[in-house]
Order: sequence, then C-alpha cells, then structure tokens
Amino acid sequence: MSFTLHPTLKKDCIKLGHLELCQVLLMNDSQFPWLILVPERDNITEIHQLPPKDQQQLIYESSYIAEQLANLFHADKMNIAALGNMVPQLHIHHVVRYKTDKVWPAPIWGKLEAIAYTDQELDTTQKKLKTLLLN
Repeated sequence: MSFTLHPTLKKDCIKLGHLELCQVLLMNDSQFPWLILVPERDNITEIHQLPPKDQQQLIYESSYIAEQLANLFHADKMNIAALGNMVPQLHIHHVVRYKTDKVWPAPIWGKLEAIAYTDQELDTTQKKLKTLLLN
C-alpha cells in the first residue's frame, strides 16, 4: 500500500516515526511541544471515513500520544484537534499547552508565526520525543 503525505505537512513538519496506523510528525514550531498524527490511509479527510478498526486504532494512538506528551512536558492542558480547513488530509494535532504560554487560553491557530527549531533544539526534542515511539 502506498501512502502520500500532504505537501503542507511535509513542509511544516519533521517526521519522527510510525505507530501502527499513523505517521508521527513534529510540527516545526519551537513555541509548543506539538505532534501530529496522520493515519496512513489515502483519500481520507474525516475520522468517520476510516473503517471501524482504524477509527479505534486512531483513538488509541491519539490517547497514547496525548498522555505521553502531557506527562513528558508537564502540560497544564492538551489541545487535540482535527481541523482540516487548510490541509484536507486527516491529521490530528496534539499540542501541549501551559497557562503561561503566549496565547493562553486562546487557541494557537493564527495567533503566532511559527518559530522553527534550531538544530540543537531539534536534536534534543527529537531524542526526547522518539522515546514515545519505543514504548
């Protein structure tokens, strides 16, 4: 089975690895710990379009990632969303939020320009996050 990642996700994210169903991407914005899960299924824009088994697996993987991120980064709140307004390919955002972040309590979308990770920040963050894929 071939799978094609949407060009915007390719441009904006760094691939960390895979879970059973999803690619795990790191949004290249150092202001927030932010992972995106993308089910490796072509031509899917909504969760309800997935077969029931894939829906269950997506919820499992999303819950797992949310819990691990919350624990790893001591989140005050996890924001989890499948918007798809700009990128129609089904993808689920998992954003660690703090009461002290720049836009709290507002949603992050459209508020700040992304600040890409430096090479050193990216290396440190990738090492930290890849441990989530080994459990």
